[in-house]
Amino acid sequence: MKSLTPTPTAGKIPVWLIEDHGEFREMVAWQINQIADLQCTRTFSNCEDALAALELQERPRVILCDVGLPGMNGIEGISRIKAIVPSAYIIMLTVHDDHNKVFGAICAGASGYLLKDASEETIMSAIHEVLNDGAPMNPRVARLVLQRFAQENAPPRDLYGLSAREKQILELMVEGLIKKQIADRLGVSPHTVNNQLRSIYDKLHVHTRGGAVAKALKERLLSNNSPSLER
Repeated sequence: MKSLTPTPTAGKIPVWLIEDHGEFREMVAWQINQIADLQCTRTFSNCEDALAALELQERPRVILCDVGLPGMNGIEGISRIKAIVPSAYIIMLTVHDDHNKVFGAICAGASGYLLKDASEETIMSAIHEVLNDGAPMNPRVARLVLQRFAQENAPPRDLYGLSAREKQILELMVEGLIKKQIADRLGVSPHTVNNQLRSIYDKLHVHTRGGAVAKALKERLLSNNSPSLER
């Protein structure tokens, strides 16, 4: 494919794609560039090259990353990417739906996890969803995450002083709901949810939705028999 410019057109959101399958990489990059507010500015066949570009101060807003890459795998790669640019949203786009890989990707900092057989519309919608603080996952992947969570039999750890409502909101975040959906589910205003999210972030010592979800899963902060997780 033709070399992509690292500088996006004014008004467009820069998206990177890390994918070793050339034909699929070209197809997804082309699809991204058909969306009015998005631009695929860089593509890479491995994480090492993407990390080298980040060291040169290039800063994408969204990264689509495969798991099974040559050399450094995608899960290790996104962990290192987040260390350099924590504000980047990372969506895993892969053929793997193994619960260990899904769980590992989320704990490493992924904002979403989609399978490669997802439709073009689903992938493009996922990019916009993470930009709006969402956590896109298809139902099968979300179910795998919850199953892995349920398999952890150890009791919940220190809940960081979270209130019952804050834990309920955190559970809905783990399910992948965005602010408006959480507000609708709980029958409160988005402003109220926004205030409670700030409190959750402060208590968990994180700065992003992905960080809160990762901490909730990694440290088993939520009860296995929570009503919201059984929906």
